[in-house]
Amino acid sequence: MKGRSLTEVLAGALVLLVTGSFLAYAVTNSGRGGFSGPGLTLSAKFERIDGLAPGADVRVAGVKVGSVVDQRIDPTTFLAVLTMRIDASLRMPADSSAEIASEGLLGGRFVSLVPGGADRILADGGEITITQSAISLESLLGRFIFSMTEAPARGGEAAPTQP
Repeated sequence: MKGRSLTEVLAGALVLLVTGSFLAYAVTNSGRGGFSGPGLTLSAKFERIDGLAPGADVRVAGVKVGSVVDQRIDPTTFLAVLTMRIDASLRMPADSSAEIASEGLLGGRFVSLVPGGADRILADGGEITITQSAISLESLLGRFIFSMTEAPARGGEAAPTQP
């Protein structure tokens, strides 16, 4: 078997270099890279955080401004406590709210921050007290199906059909 020629080795190295640069470009420009720079740590309590995991996006007006760094259960209230790290340049008003939103029917979940109008600004380690928990699609579908099966029984006869 012949040894590899210098041109084959250089062509392979070039392919690896181009592939690596495409991968680096994709990671840095996808918004999924690690959050860097000075950050502000905020917490919020939710009744349920279905499908939200550490590393999930934190967004303001649809723009990623941070990520979820921790989640735990408050042993007193049994609420889910999320710890988020957001860009320190954002001055979030104290009456801001946080809600868990979904990217779509099958998409992942993220925390959406809605700035309030208060003059007081949340400090590092502050807590967002106005929250809206995740809405369970399965629960909504179950309620809808249950209400549709119960509708004819409650209304007596079904509505007449047109000929």
